[in-house]
Amino acid sequence: MKSAIRRLSWSLLLLGIAVADTQAQATAVGAWHGAILTPRGPLTLVVTIETDGGSLKGELESIDQAPGQKLPLAEIAATDSSLAFRIPVIGASYIATWHASASRWNGVFRQGAAMPLLLERGLPLTAPAIAGLDGTWQGSLNRNGVALRLILRVASGSGGTQVRLDSPDLAATDLVVEGFRRTADSVRFRVPAGDAGFQGVVSADGQSMDGSWSRASQPDVQIAFRRAQRVTPSEPLRTQWPLQSREYHSVDVAFANSRAPAVTLEGTLSLPAGAGPFPALVLISGSGPQDRDGTMFGHKSFAVLADHLVRVGIAVLRYDDRGSGRSSGDHASATSADFATDAAAAVDYLRTRTEIDQGAIGLAGHSEGGMIAPLAAAGNPAVSFLVLLAGPATGIPQMLLAQRRLIGPSTGLSAEYIEATEPLMMRVFEAAIAGDGPADAEVRVRAVLTPAVLDALGMTDVQRDAFVAQVSGSWFTHFLRYDAHQVLSRIDVPVLALGGTLDLQVPSVSNLPAMRSALAHIGDVTVVELPGLNHFFQTARTGVPSEYAELPETFAPAAMDRIARWITDRFCHVRAASDGQRATRSCGR
Repeated sequence: MKSAIRRLSWSLLLLGIAVADTQAQATAVGAWHGAILTPRGPLTLVVTIETDGGSLKGELESIDQAPGQKLPLAEIAATDSSLAFRIPVIGASYIATWHASASRWNGVFRQGAAMPLLLERGLPLTAPAIAGLDGTWQGSLNRNGVALRLILRVASGSGGTQVRLDSPDLAATDLVVEGFRRTADSVRFRVPAGDAGFQGVVSADGQSMDGSWSRASQPDVQIAFRRAQRVTPSEPLRTQWPLQSREYHSVDVAFANSRAPAVTLEGTLSLPAGAGPFPALVLISGSGPQDRDGTMFGHKSFAVLADHLVRVGIAVLRYDDRGSGRSSGDHASATSADFATDAAAAVDYLRTRTEIDQGAIGLAGHSEGGMIAPLAAAGNPAVSFLVLLAGPATGIPQMLLAQRRLIGPSTGLSAEYIEATEPLMMRVFEAAIAGDGPADAEVRVRAVLTPAVLDALGMTDVQRDAFVAQVSGSWFTHFLRYDAHQVLSRIDVPVLALGGTLDLQVPSVSNLPAMRSALAHIGDVTVVELPGLNHFFQTARTGVPSEYAELPETFAPAAMDRIARWITDRFCHVRAASDGQRATRSCGR
């Protein structure tokens, strides 16, 4: 849920397999290439494996994203019929079997999602070099009354001409461009991620490309790309980052998850100045692998929130998600229930710190974290309170459809298309929920996606395969099955639930009333809708995802103040008035 828009196993047994014998190395050693299908389009990967004494070593290069940047492989395990390795620096892994008749490795590449990857021997063909079009081109097309900006980036080098497309209004960057060709003054290219394409003509002065933009199941529209002046890119304005001088100290910490032996989490514990013990809050991120600072869209929301809370006397622990940053474990194969055990491990760690008030440890979860926090708190006597930030409380399929209705028009989808295809999307969700494991869910979802349904959705076969892999995976099916009312009914500690009026991902208009109803059995519940804030609690204009990176504010002070006051009112002490001073509330001794 960083959305569910955005989110499209490393086998532990393989970690213990010794490096293979000479025959196995002869199969795996060499250069291999293949493409993974990502939401940005197909990305070509080059894997090079060589012998190093009695073991194997290797590198991976994404020649479309970062040509020349070689990422080291770890824990390479090979036999004459299997290959596996990890790429720790990006939290990815690969597991494959040898397909003798095709002379290639058939496997799955995991990095937040599972993607098929066939590795063929040798290096990929070099892209052709296209003369005269290097630079940045800017254009705008109108789809259903919505202007959508497009930025085309063309760069030529030793590997030929590489082209990428950004769509700021769809919050999409670095989309793969295929088939970029120029014949005299004619230019054409394709964008697989959107099943879109361009055909046009370069002007005589070489400063514009005028033509038509096509997309499956939609009428062609005219677009004019203009060559942009060369400018030095500047960092977006951030009014709350970097942090000001600190009045507290932070320490790097590590703690194991006893419920998942392969997971050790690393993070930062920030402690207020003065003597403790202090109330403490564990921050839990939303969907997708995130670092301890909550870095997304150029913002560091968890670092900013932690700074605000620590300054008023609340200790804060934030950690890299499993498989991210310095934390170990496999993020791609985990579900919300697994992440809940990570949050519980953070609570266990805080209980070992003498600076922490053992009766005032809480969990704060954002978005999917607002599901994870209640899962970790239910039946856990060590958790004293919850802060749920844009946490879902309605059925997840219903929430995703509401999200689609609210955000779809800003991406150029017509109201007619959204309404007509909503029953089809619900059928897909129901098929995934009914599946008995990922394999069965995949069969059921594919059965729904008949040629007629694919045509109605405007989805190609390639897009279908990526979509099926996402919705039938263990994380997504667990996500769809989440019963907020059942989980929240088991909570028996004070709860603060916040939502923004401009949250289009977890709409507060439906989720906050459902939250209030599910928590009606608790005496101390505060549910607040904050005006003008989006899904990330930024002061927003419209709430659409394309604004997240553009807004200078990371976390609205009004929201942070509300969280801080709610906690201090319950878990900090009132100091009596003295020497004419007013009584004050403080945390710690």
